[in-house]
Amino acid sequence: MAVADGQGVFRVRFDWGPVGADAVAPGAAYVAVVDVLSFTTTLTVAIEQGISVLPYRWRDDSAVAVARLHGAMLAVLRSQAGPGQITLSPESILNTDLEAAKIDRLVLPSPNGSAISARLADAGATVVGVCLRNAAVAAEWVAERTAGRPVAVVAAGERWPDGSLRPAVEDLWGAGAFLAALAEADGGAGFSPEALTAVAAYHGVADRLATALPESVSGRELRVNGFAGDVTVAAAVGAGPVVPVLRDGWFVPA
Repeated sequence: MAVADGQGVFRVRFDWGPVGADAVAPGAAYVAVVDVLSFTTTLTVAIEQGISVLPYRWRDDSAVAVARLHGAMLAVLRSQAGPGQITLSPESILNTDLEAAKIDRLVLPSPNGSAISARLADAGATVVGVCLRNAAVAAEWVAERTAGRPVAVVAAGERWPDGSLRPAVEDLWGAGAFLAALAEADGGAGFSPEALTAVAAYHGVADRLATALPESVSGRELRVNGFAGDVTVAAAVGAGPVVPVLRDGWFVPA
């Protein structure tokens, strides 16, 4: 039996994946998308370095064409990266001489965070990119502008081999970090039980994120494949002072 209005009776809402985004975004002044390992972390690092980011749904030949059309670099798969190429790895940005490479625009394909961001923007939502690095500053920025209007938070999650959604604990923590800071900034009124659950999950691990994140399923996967540095970058709570906002197809600093 379906609940007709879902979380629509609450001012601050939380859900998972593209279908959850469709459910909680209508009427929201801002929608925070959280994909800690690694889309929104890579996005935030790119914005920190002065790079505008176009979120792209598909990693195929069309992504190549879009990057060429906009005079942008296309992020490639981690396993296919050569010297000087950027991937979904935030470390790949930090380790690239961006000035020498003349990179100021990046097309960033991702089946989770990027696809959800583009989907929400197509539906008319104002999308904010959130990760552990910028959760607090993003929440403060949103709180200053909502004036009591609804806010939605979407944890991107990952995918099981059959394509179904795998709720990823790192995205729950990132969403909870944003929501906890939002509650502190504006008093915490009108949070749905789902949003409050994300806050509780974050508080339960906040003092040991640096050790918990590497032991998550996604964290272990990256470490086993040689990308432990990406997990370290993602776990740097508060290290990113920027708020990426999706405007006219591109994430830019708020």
